[in-house]
Amino acid sequence: MNIEHQITVAALSAIKFLYGVEVPDSMVQLQKTRTNFEGNLTLVTFPLLRISKKSVEQTGQEIGECLLANCTAVASYNVVKGFLNLVISSKAWISLLNDISSKDKFGEKEITKESPLVMVEYSSPNTNKPLHLGHVRNNLLGWSLARIMEANGNKVIKTNIVNDRGIHICKSMLAWLKWGNGITPEESGKKGDHLIGDFYVAFDKHYRMELKELTEKFLADGLSEEEAKLRAEKESPLMKEAHEMLVKWEANDPEVRSLWAKMNSWVYAGFDETYKALGVSFDKIYYESNTYLAGKKKVEEGLAKGLFIRKDDNSVWADLTNEGLDQKLLLRADGTSVYMTQDIGTAQMRFTDYPIDKMIYVVGNEQNYHFQVLSILLDRLGFKWGKDLVHFSYGMVELPNGKMKSREGTVVDADDLIESMIANAKKLSEDKVNKLEGITEEEKNEIARIVGLGALKYFILKVDARKNMLFNPEESIDFNGNTGPFIQYTYARIRSILRKAEAQHISIPKMLSDKSPLNEKEIALVQKLNEFGSTVAQAGVDYSPSGIANYCYELTKEFNQFYHDYSILGADTDAEKITRLVIANNVAKIIKNGMSLLGIEVPERM
Repeated sequence: MNIEHQITVAALSAIKFLYGVEVPDSMVQLQKTRTNFEGNLTLVTFPLLRISKKSVEQTGQEIGECLLANCTAVASYNVVKGFLNLVISSKAWISLLNDISSKDKFGEKEITKESPLVMVEYSSPNTNKPLHLGHVRNNLLGWSLARIMEANGNKVIKTNIVNDRGIHICKSMLAWLKWGNGITPEESGKKGDHLIGDFYVAFDKHYRMELKELTEKFLADGLSEEEAKLRAEKESPLMKEAHEMLVKWEANDPEVRSLWAKMNSWVYAGFDETYKALGVSFDKIYYESNTYLAGKKKVEEGLAKGLFIRKDDNSVWADLTNEGLDQKLLLRADGTSVYMTQDIGTAQMRFTDYPIDKMIYVVGNEQNYHFQVLSILLDRLGFKWGKDLVHFSYGMVELPNGKMKSREGTVVDADDLIESMIANAKKLSEDKVNKLEGITEEEKNEIARIVGLGALKYFILKVDARKNMLFNPEESIDFNGNTGPFIQYTYARIRSILRKAEAQHISIPKMLSDKSPLNEKEIALVQKLNEFGSTVAQAGVDYSPSGIANYCYELTKEFNQFYHDYSILGADTDAEKITRLVIANNVAKIIKNGMSLLGIEVPERM
């Protein structure tokens, strides 16, 4: 039983004994004692005054005396107005530290057969271009969120929906046919997603040139500038060809479908390399080319049941006016689907494949309205989790030099970003790494990979996902401050201390004697370690990787302050040395586990 629970149970018992009233657990409000007061935990007595019918001071004194007499965890107390400050006994802290030591995954809940199944969708790339910085934030958030849900005792399915159909895909295909000369990724020396992305950019370049020429022609014919632009867009031969290709794709034209399959296979191979480098993966991948048909079928079923309406032009709509929204198009007049239809189809296929209890979509905040509507439609169609689906809405990520534009080829490429982060880490850590004896070049490269990716992931995940953010590569890789490398360096430092202890034949016990010495800063560290469980639980409630990130930083900062003030291996007594080694070992364990929830590795040496 942890300390907070012991005190809560004892306080409830004290309230019943003193005032003859049983109160709910929520009435016992415990918080960390403020640093300018004596104590470790504080019980807020204000909510209890209507029960005690006494002053805040007297209520605090009475409950404090009762706790002191009946709860072994309480060593002493003091009352400051409506706050009962409790000093926790050294034995209770040692017992808590032993409990933390005994569990490899302290603070995380076990997954059982009865655990709910949560599906997390993230990534959602288009097959006409490589992954970029925006995708990096999406993938890191999705992966971390999946790990956090697992740590809260949920079974998790990580899933991806690939946008592999539509006019944007046809643009890349047409450009490759026109200007590619049959080139393959192997011949070009490029990853497949990069090669196809080049042709998407090429299409846009030629299209813009074509629009400019046509607009000038129509201006010369006497049309206004606006009329000339609209006519140019309407009569663009390139865009007409792309639309013709899309029609052929929809009609299952074997030649178009064969080209589509070949070019997509190049892109998927490229995506897989990027996912592997980022350290993310999926349990199941869905493709829009399959799901849109399932969506159309589901919409037709809903129409037959009177859930939707068909208008005079043959288009199908959902009337959401009773929900305070407008009407939403589901099928165009020509019977083709829209994104909403595809999402309904994807939901249908997933629900058939898995007994989903909760569905979490990791998608940017520009799609907030879309998911508000999707939730209503899925609920209307009978999906048990539809009403409560979670849209994990996140903000844009930018670099100091501005936004990214895929069509213009100015996108911040994910592969380039990963490569540059690792290169920067290697350059900055060379002096530190070179001090390590007997380290090979391969080991140096591995440390640089771990540190570079750790810097990237931590900088992105420490920010509240709902906010737009500015990613600064130089700032992210600093070895001081709230950064991934700072936390990784502290972990490596602790591991070095533990290796030195092992070399001195000092064995670290699994359990400490309840007479083991603890000073105030050691108690503060044990208390901070104990907060990991509540941090993980809150991150699961709030869907907040940033909560985990900032806890890891706070724990690291607290350990470094302790290490600055006290020697571990040079402690005055053997008992102090052993106690500090046990604390350090658990700090390293919680840092490693916490960073793992963010998808971040920690190096044994650095």
